[in-house]
Amino acid sequence: MEDVAAMAGVSAMTVSRVLNAPEKVRPQTRARVMAAVRALDYRPNSAARVLATGRSGVLGVVSFDTTLYGPASTLFSIEQAAREHDYTVSIVSLSSLNRRSIGEGVERLRGQSVDGIMVVAPHESAADGLKELPADTPLVAVGAGADVPFSVVAVDHRAGAERAVRHLLSLGHETVLHLAGPADWVDASGRTDGWRAALEAAGRTAPVPPAGDWSARSGYEYGRQIAADPEVTAVFAANDAMALGLLRALREAGRDVPGDVSVVGFDDVPEAAYFPPPLTTVRQNFGEVGRRAFDLLLDRIGGTSGERSRRVVEPELVVRESTGVPRRT
Repeated sequence: MEDVAAMAGVSAMTVSRVLNAPEKVRPQTRARVMAAVRALDYRPNSAARVLATGRSGVLGVVSFDTTLYGPASTLFSIEQAAREHDYTVSIVSLSSLNRRSIGEGVERLRGQSVDGIMVVAPHESAADGLKELPADTPLVAVGAGADVPFSVVAVDHRAGAERAVRHLLSLGHETVLHLAGPADWVDASGRTDGWRAALEAAGRTAPVPPAGDWSARSGYEYGRQIAADPEVTAVFAANDAMALGLLRALREAGRDVPGDVSVVGFDDVPEAAYFPPPLTTVRQNFGEVGRRAFDLLLDRIGGTSGERSRRVVEPELVVRESTGVPRRT
């Protein structure tokens, strides 16, 4: 830093201000300092920063199965929010979410002197692991259920499912079948609850739904089971991948979508608008999830948010060509 200051003709304190609070430095001075930073290939020493400020400028994220669209998009949104505020992110990816693995992941991040930690916890089993985490580390859970001892940011999966089912019923469908996600996922249980609530509110019976595994294959297998049943006119799949497999099975069986069967998914993956036909689905605002989680964690780090809270992000129904009025009406 002294070398940068000497080259730029300023004090070391001014260099520090340019790097940590650039808006407080005149543009001409800022440009001169940054030119010296680039010329000298200067990088702040993270260990020294921790000693001087008590902050590392690093946030930790414990995540699971980032190959799936939801967890991957959540992680990306967190990284985007952190980058906008000049934070870096250190990620620990777990093969399973349980008491031991979550504890080990958090301890690994604490060993890196992170300022705070976000745990992306979409599994019901993650609740036990979260209950035993140390209370002295600022922590926010993302996508977790209600039974956790930390603040949570989550999408309202139940409300999204209710909107999807009400849309199908409003088109004239007598009832709506549901292909659920895995039973141990918070997202899946919320969507099933919403489907059931919408049917019961309309005076329909909600049978126990079969569960897929989020894959297009499981949607395809379910589609083959129901394709020959003329009474089936509407299906709500718990995610877009399973809806894609369902569309394939119905098409192979000669069932027209949406003429014979209407299909709704959940997520609004980038490819959903290009499915044959384009898929009606429930869009999750992952960008908003990341921003709210980041803001809440900053509040925890700064000590301005001591109370546990739950911030809910509302999903949006996106209507496309895979839903329509049933032919028999």
